[in-house]
Amino acid sequence: MSSIVAAQAPEVRSSSGFRIGMLLPGALVTFLLILFAPALVVFLAFRDNDGSLLGAGFTTANFATVVSDPLYWTVTLRSLVIAGLVTLATVVTAYPVAYYLAFHAGRRRGLLLFLVTLPFWTSYLLRVFAWKIVLAYNGVLNSALIESGVWSEPTLAFLNTPAAVVVTLAHAYAPFAILPIYVALDTIPKSLIEAASDLGARPFTSFRRVVLPNSMPGVLAAALVVFVPTVGDYVTPALVGGPASTMIGTLIQAQFGKANDWPFGAALSVAVMLVILCVVLVARATDRRFGSRA
Repeated sequence: MSSIVAAQAPEVRSSSGFRIGMLLPGALVTFLLILFAPALVVFLAFRDNDGSLLGAGFTTANFATVVSDPLYWTVTLRSLVIAGLVTLATVVTAYPVAYYLAFHAGRRRGLLLFLVTLPFWTSYLLRVFAWKIVLAYNGVLNSALIESGVWSEPTLAFLNTPAAVVVTLAHAYAPFAILPIYVALDTIPKSLIEAASDLGARPFTSFRRVVLPNSMPGVLAAALVVFVPTVGDYVTPALVGGPASTMIGTLIQAQFGKANDWPFGAALSVAVMLVILCVVLVARATDRRFGSRA
């Protein structure tokens, strides 16, 4: 008996070492990205800017400036509105695509899913620059409108506007909305739809009473996946937006860049994180409500 235990002991130790070795990289990434980075931002937010990397002393003046200055309220509200419009446009356009993939694609589903994920193969900056070329004063859209006789000369109404930011971000994040909605639709039992049809429900009624409520978790997940990164986006407003499209991410980037005021930039970041946390909590409560109804 003792010989059997002794033989199994090295295997147990090697198995434990293997598990630790497999878990260690994920644990380090989790600590560095999920715990250490936000903790460092919160720490910097309460520091006084003296030109050094981590600041000096502790103060709440950074948050007092964020709360009292109407500029940051205006820019934050504008960021929420633009991100909300992007989310709405993305989800509304992504739902029909996901619905077709889930119920009508058939054998072409694999190819269509490949085409949906194809934008991931190109750089985000390249896609933004492509929209800049399309919307520019002498760009594709203006040239097409002039050639078709709609306008006689180019217009500046497309580029450097909030609408340009909304369109560009909606296009960039479309795959992030299509995939979770598709997964939610694909998991709906076909027997539920057949039962609704057998009970005399018309196609629209079946969609409204069966498909849409059961797909709402995917819709909410898609909305969060799009809304959270677009609130803090600063690349797209800088390239295709104008002064009227300045978002909170642009101000944060300026504090960490040209202004060299990392503590105040961290305070702005913490404020944005708190706003996003409120949105996530509301979305979670909404998801629970739909889940209880289902």
